[in-house]
Amino acid sequence: MSRRRYVARGVPGGYRIWDNKGRRWWGDHYELCPDDLLVELNGAADPVKITALLKRYRAQQR
Repeated sequence: MSRRRYVARGVPGGYRIWDNKGRRWWGDHYELCPDDLLVELNGAADPVKITALLKRYRAQQR
């Protein structure tokens, strides 16, 4: 059974993305985990698509 590389984990005040391979947090802290990001993390978990989604949400926060 293989573990997923990226998973959304609850942290105080919201969610962060955990990289199981790198064993570190990846990306920003989010108060709410966006649905399409969560679907990608629980589905194919394509790093390119995840990065694009993170960039989009990071731009919306500004």
